[in-house]
Amino acid sequence: MSIKNDLSISAVVAGFVAVLVGFASSVTIVIQAAQAAGADTGLVVSWITALGLGMGLTCFLLSWFYKKPIITAWSTPGAALLVTSLDGVSYPEAIGVFVVTGILILLVGMTGLFNKLMALIPYQVACAMLAGILFQFAIAIFDVMASDFKQVFIMLITYLVAKRFFPRYAILMVLCTALILIFGTQSELLNISTSLLSQSGLIWQTPEFNLKSIVSIALPLFIVTMTAQNLPGVVAMKANNVDVSSSSLISWTGITTILLAPFGGFTFNLAAITAAICMGPESHKQLDKRYIAGLSAGVFYCLAGISGASLVAVFSLFPQSIIAALAGLALISTVGVNLKAALEEDKTREASLITFLVTLSDISFFDISSAFWGIVFGLICLIFIKK
Repeated sequence: MSIKNDLSISAVVAGFVAVLVGFASSVTIVIQAAQAAGADTGLVVSWITALGLGMGLTCFLLSWFYKKPIITAWSTPGAALLVTSLDGVSYPEAIGVFVVTGILILLVGMTGLFNKLMALIPYQVACAMLAGILFQFAIAIFDVMASDFKQVFIMLITYLVAKRFFPRYAILMVLCTALILIFGTQSELLNISTSLLSQSGLIWQTPEFNLKSIVSIALPLFIVTMTAQNLPGVVAMKANNVDVSSSSLISWTGITTILLAPFGGFTFNLAAITAAICMGPESHKQLDKRYIAGLSAGVFYCLAGISGASLVAVFSLFPQSIIAALAGLALISTVGVNLKAALEEDKTREASLITFLVTLSDISFFDISSAFWGIVFGLICLIFIKK
């Protein structure tokens, strides 16, 4: 394989869209988590820089090594957990929590336990879970259209026309349309974009370890990351025929967390939503050439990290309706492919349907996300209904 020969505009765009969606959709939660930990402006920038570089390097190096689109992310549910649980915890102790979380993730990866658990999940049920996760993003296209009809409708028409005449470049055309709409209506972006590289920097903080914080924060952060992030991430790979040892990948995310935790890299994990953008047919028709999207995402994540505070300022101006529509349109084909695979086999159809519906619901028993319970209910269904 040659990167030069495999390079394609559609894969590069898929990587860029994944980074755009990943950052813009949840960077504000990360900022809130940093502030809850007691971070000042400089430390917030350090968090964003560490997270961007961590995701960028792991995406690029793992995709290059395995020649598969391997996409990592920060733990958005983990960040939300930190917002509400870091009250009364000192900043050094918060860093200690992140280090312990990374160690726990590394141990799970090294033992191979996660690989064994994933082998128990049938392909159809995995596809149903992924479809349930992505469905909410696809339907958001029409939810946001109610409040921002003109811009979202223009993006939808662009997508449909492009799918008819230039299917390989559909998302590229939608992205260009979105940027025109954004820059055409928000002149502030032009002023900020000239100083994208003006602020960046990593600030080291020696961790302190507090048993109470480890039990009350590190363990829940570990559980949330494994069930709400790594599980869907591995399922996304399985559903898209990306055959790579999940234990090895999870080990690398654990190592990355340990190394970058002192700078604010609170948790790294396998991505699901952004991974689906890079792993799906919109990235490239040929599976063996989609790794370029992973390399692309790695480069753009590194640039995002280096940009630091300036990039956060830019993303804060992006209308949420356009971000939601862009993500939804990029995932439509993937939702369709996974729904078809989930419901194709008679013997697993009901189990897949239950998995899809539970994942789509808002249930969160014991504060564990519906994606995990979708798999649980699907497997229970398979036990009782066998044809």
